[in-house]
Amino acid sequence: MAGPSGTHAPRSALQSEAAVCATGLLQSEHPVVVLFSGGADSACLLDLAVRIAGATFVHALHVNYGLRPDAESDEELCRQHCARLGDIPLAVVRPKTRPDGNVQAWARRQRYDAAARIAAPMNAWVATGHTASDQAETVLYRLASAPGRRALLGIKARDGKLVRPLLGLRRADTEAYCRERDLAFAEDPSNRDPRYARNRVRHELLKALRAIHPAAEENVLRTLSVLQDEAVVLDALVTATLAQLGSPVRVERLMAVEPALRRLVLQKLADEAADGHAPAVGPRAG
Repeated sequence: MAGPSGTHAPRSALQSEAAVCATGLLQSEHPVVVLFSGGADSACLLDLAVRIAGATFVHALHVNYGLRPDAESDEELCRQHCARLGDIPLAVVRPKTRPDGNVQAWARRQRYDAAARIAAPMNAWVATGHTASDQAETVLYRLASAPGRRALLGIKARDGKLVRPLLGLRRADTEAYCRERDLAFAEDPSNRDPRYARNRVRHELLKALRAIHPAAEENVLRTLSVLQDEAVVLDALVTATLAQLGSPVRVERLMAVEPALRRLVLQKLADEAADGHAPAVGPRAG
């Protein structure tokens, strides 16, 4: 629970495990591939996956990008973790291509593509170590960089076979978990590099917001929870409206729809046409 200042005492390891179990995103005897960087979040996640799913159902993936001097020591730390947790199979991928522009986007593509290849034969889920702290940072980053309602809906807990079991935990919780369970973890110095926008959100923007109100991060997360609940209602309304409009949607019938709802309908049509997420439909649409 939040104190009067809006700060949170880190959870105990048992409390964190119970919170993750309650999500259903890690399940007993369900195969899972854990994206394992060696940092506190992924070390916590791997340990929880072994405890909840069972060691024989867990695989780990470490991507050694070779971009930092300590990349080899991070890889060795991951090997030691997997051995300690019961000889968890560890796949190590060393990308042959080099980043072409956006390093973080390139790295994300490398690890998700590799995880999908490993998970497919086992019909496994792919688990990442995103936390509530990452969630708050993502919402703020998207609010600044992209217009539209979607920017405020944050990271999904489940997206197909991709699961994020730690979204209910904060970064302080995962670090406390590692300390309590005696799990060594690596510190990635690039997480403090101000060249990356996400790091500026974490170390500059959130710091400034906490100076305005100590519970700023908690308030972002509470607002996100409300918006996600409301999104379910809005999505159902959009689906019902499209059913009423019929197919193909005629312009004259669409123009009769209330403007705000019309934007949502147009966004859904654009997303379906793009087979994913199309650019946000602006308020002047229609």
